Amino acid sequence: MQTTILVGTTKGAFLVTGQNGRDGWKVSGPHCDGWSINHMIGDGQNIWAGGGDDWHGAGIWHSGDGGQNWAVTKLTKGMMDDWAANDADFAKTIGWTDGPLPFGDTFGQVWSLGLLHGTLYAGTKPAGLLASHDQGKNWEKLDGLTNHPSADTWNPGAAGLVLHTIVGDPANPDKLWIGISAAGVFATEDGGKTWERRNRMSNAESCTDHAPDDPTAPHDGDTGHCVHNIVRAPGRDDRLYQQNHQGVWRSNDGGRSWDNITDGLPSTFGFPIRVHPRDPDMIWTLPLNGDSAGRFPPDAAAAVWRSKDAGQSWDAQRNGLPQESCYFTVLRQAMAGDTQDPAGIYFGTNSGSVFASTDEGTNWYEIARHLPTILAVEVLENPNHSG
Repeated sequence: MQTTILVGTTKGAFLVTGQNGRDGWKVSGPHCDGWSINHMIGDGQNIWAGGGDDWHGAGIWHSGDGGQNWAVTKLTKGMMDDWAANDADFAKTIGWTDGPLPFGDTFGQVWSLGLLHGTLYAGTKPAGLLASHDQGKNWEKLDGLTNHPSADTWNPGAAGLVLHTIVGDPANPDKLWIGISAAGVFATEDGGKTWERRNRMSNAESCTDHAPDDPTAPHDGDTGHCVHNIVRAPGRDDRLYQQNHQGVWRSNDGGRSWDNITDGLPSTFGFPIRVHPRDPDMIWTLPLNGDSAGRFPPDAAAAVWRSKDAGQSWDAQRNGLPQESCYFTVLRQAMAGDTQDPAGIYFGTNSGSVFASTDEGTNWYEIARHLPTILAVEVLENPNHSG
């Protein structure tokens, strides 16, 4: 089996490919013409990369041959389009052609992607949700989310008002959860027509404000709306985990109520969280020292923290990770896992390294280094390629 790590960076997309046994890793890239790529996903030979910026506008790149060739579907315009429209020589230089873009200038970036039951989804900045039924050639906006009654109260996080996580139910195509910073968790059970905000703590009735002066903290019976990442547990229809600005939380009822499972971790702050592909009780997260304390591993010593009991207890996994003068950050979409046995876990850093564990987090090794700032990591497994 060939395993390819899809790596989105500030300077394009990269593929880090390992052969049988998940070794012999090789890097290819940058792809996607150096665009900032916020997220990537794959299915067989198809790979999609979403991103954009003020210059390019927003778009989604697609490769149908495993990453050898790429083409972009532009969704909104950027400054380059305005320049080209007024400078024929510049337009000729970049190969620009005049034509309407499907969403004008209504958003600036694609921040997340999801492929669920044949439908491709894209989350945007500012927060919105798009859907495509033809592998990304044409898109429609799901207005039920952006028309939610609470929309006028959504506040941007440090990176802006971004829809960064899309989670589906393998058994039900109409069921989705999304995460917005800093508006919280939302769920639909009718394919995106209507949405319910789901941020209540399980003990909301007896809870007092944790830090009323901090808008990201639990208050008014809610977990806090600055959710950083969400994952769904396998085999447990409605179990979800989230890492947010103030801790790690578990829900056993599809997000209708949440329990704080941060006790045992060295800090409440962090971005990514992953769940084992077969064991709903095994999860991994990578805590950082705090929002305003530098956002690097506590004591400048890297560790992935693993729980085998759904967050009741935690253990630090450090073997192979830097334990001195480690100041990197791991961002919200920069941790992924494969489905092999034992399961592999991978994460990328803002200093350009990709680390891998092929024994469920016990031991780690660096499989790529000196890449641009890593924004996202996902896994593409191709069992039909022996490499």
